[in-house]
Amino acid sequence: MEGVKNYLSDMDGVLVRGSTIVPGAAEFVKRLRDQEIPFLILTNNSQYTPRDLQVRLAYIGLDVPKESIFTSALATAQFLHSQRPSGRAYVIGESGLTTALHDIDYIITDQDPEYVVIGETTTYSFQRITQAIRFIMNGARFIATNPDPMGPGEGGTVPATGAVAALISAATGIKPYYIGKPNPLMMRTALRKLNAHSEETVMIGDRMDTDMISGIESGLRTILVLTGVTSREQVERFPYRPTWIRDSVADIEI
Repeated sequence: MEGVKNYLSDMDGVLVRGSTIVPGAAEFVKRLRDQEIPFLILTNNSQYTPRDLQVRLAYIGLDVPKESIFTSALATAQFLHSQRPSGRAYVIGESGLTTALHDIDYIITDQDPEYVVIGETTTYSFQRITQAIRFIMNGARFIATNPDPMGPGEGGTVPATGAVAALISAATGIKPYYIGKPNPLMMRTALRKLNAHSEETVMIGDRMDTDMISGIESGLRTILVLTGVTSREQVERFPYRPTWIRDSVADIEI
């Protein structure tokens, strides 16, 4: 771990599992804060604002400042601001996404939008999906916060942004530009937020196909933890490897 000065960490499967904190996660975050080590917790879920997530994490015993939480919704807003400042977007998503867009002075509209932006929501409407399809076929640019097809929900898995984006793609013949992991854009945006250099930063995650590959492609060292969806045996199936493998964040030495 020599030379690591900054930490990026996935949230689900690394610090929390559903509504339960991973053993040792609270102590790991406390060590980072006590030593004033710059860090960001990343999530592809665009449903909640950082403040929402701060409160949800605090409820289960994880004390994280809202400034240290970075979502795919924030990355999407920053991307749109860099491309077309003060633009117009038709949005399917929750407050995490709409708040991020409002904060960069984007207009959320169903009148001649420049972008269709799809994010996580629990209330997908066939009528709104149909409207999104029509806007895209009329020339609106297609953006999705993240490619995840499924996610955890009450009672089991639920369709996520990638599944709805695939439906719209099938109808329009147009694929979205995905902002969240594994797109290295999200990692680079997070590095800029920390004012950090890739060579001095490590990415912690539980998925080889999103966390590890996005870290590798961004020039970061990587730590795979085994508290999520990937087992040690599964690592060998991939053509790339994490820099380190640890049983959990409790085993990461700072």
